[in-house]
Amino acid sequence: MKRFFITTMLICSLVITSRTQDSLGKISISGYAEIYYGYDFNKPADHNKPAFLYSHNRHNEFAVNLAYLKAGYSDSRVRANLALATGSYMNANYSAEPGVLKNILEANVGVRLGKKNTWLDAGVLPSHIGFESAVGKDCWTLTRSIAAENSPYFETGARISHTSDDQRWMLAALALNGWQRIQRVDGNSKASWGAQVQYHPNANVLINYSGFVGTDKPDIARLNRFFHDVYGVFAIDRHWGLTAGFDIGMEQRAPGSKALHTWYTPVA
Repeated sequence: MKRFFITTMLICSLVITSRTQDSLGKISISGYAEIYYGYDFNKPADHNKPAFLYSHNRHNEFAVNLAYLKAGYSDSRVRANLALATGSYMNANYSAEPGVLKNILEANVGVRLGKKNTWLDAGVLPSHIGFESAVGKDCWTLTRSIAAENSPYFETGARISHTSDDQRWMLAALALNGWQRIQRVDGNSKASWGAQVQYHPNANVLINYSGFVGTDKPDIARLNRFFHDVYGVFAIDRHWGLTAGFDIGMEQRAPGSKALHTWYTPVA
C-alpha cells in the first residue's frame, strides 16, 4: 500500500539553557520541546502512523514529539547527565520499559581515566549508531531517516572512549544491555557489545564506523545479531553538506542456526 505523509514542525525547538560555574565545575540546566502536526492520507483510525515510525508518528493531531528537562555537570575529571522526557517519541521508543524508566532520556555519569582524554561513562546513553538523534534541532531532516528509525536511539551500559590529542580520532568500546534497552530482557543473561571509530581529517569531514554484536532475546530463544553502520558527513561549503552511509544487519533465523536474515540500508 502506498503511504503519503505530511508533517509540519510548528515549533522547531524551544530551548532554554542556564549554566553556572564555580571552582568545582560547571552545572547546566536546559529544556527542549518539539511540537508538530502530522497527516497520513491513509487516515488510520487509531491516529498512529505505521509501526516502523518512531518519531512524529501521530496522525491528524497536534502532538509533542519530545520535551525534556536536563541537568548536567562537568569538570576536568567527572561528568554527569540526567534528562527526563515525555512525548510521542518516548511513547514509541520506550514502550518496552517498565514504570518510570519510560521517561528517562539520559541518565549517565563518567570519570576521566588518567591525564589523557580517556573517559569511562555508564548509564543510559545516546546511541553510538547513526548520524541522527532524538533531538530534532541536531538533525538535518525533520522525521529522521529509515536508517535512524530502525537502529537504536539510546542504549544502556558502559562505554570507554579515547580521543587523540589532535582530536582527529575517537575510539570507543561498549558493553550493553541489548538493542535499545534500559532494562535487559527477562531471561537474557548475555551482554551485548559495541564499537565505534570516528575520524576527523579536517573540520569539514567526519568518517564513522559503528558496530553491534549481541542479542535482544531470552537465552532459550537467543538470536544473535550483528550490525555495521558506516557513514560520512561532508561540508561542501557554508550552505551545502552531504551525509552518505550504509548499514548492514544480520540476525540468526533460528536459535543456533548458521542461516541469517540480512538487511541493508543505503542512505544519503
